[in-house]
Amino acid sequence: MNAPNSETRSVDPLMETEWVVFKESSIHGFGGFARRDLPSGTTLVEYVGEKIDKAESARRCEANNVFIFSLNDQYDIDGNVIWNPARYLNHSCSPNAEAQYADDHIWLVAIRDIRAGEEITFNYGFDLENYREYPCECGSPNCVGFMVAEEFFDYVRKQNAAEGVSS
Repeated sequence: MNAPNSETRSVDPLMETEWVVFKESSIHGFGGFARRDLPSGTTLVEYVGEKIDKAESARRCEANNVFIFSLNDQYDIDGNVIWNPARYLNHSCSPNAEAQYADDHIWLVAIRDIRAGEEITFNYGFDLENYREYPCECGSPNCVGFMVAEEFFDYVRKQNAAEGVSS
């Protein structure tokens, strides 16, 4: 994900939420961090943006927009807008949050207790198409080296082993 000018060192304070503060991340660019201890099940932030149809989504993905999030069978959300702080949440192979859908909204929700100051991450759920173009730098012991959905971890690990690549 693209980060704002690194000279700023933090995201606009208006982009902070009750539960999340956005600042530089050791994973990549900027990230969201828990303001306080958060229990599992806490709704952290909504992924917002422009609602676009699948054809427009495909066009924007071809133009390398990495902020497209599938909403439903007909529409996606293009989160590449300044009013979407959730776009700063980084991928992890061992996430502490996940996307949940409710009434055409996408919410990032804690899937385990999150400690104050801990970076909030979720699995981006990428498929295998061009997966090697999306290396993962999450640093998790479970990291497979690429930003793919958990259902593809075994496949990627087997590919890595066959090619002599360590995750």
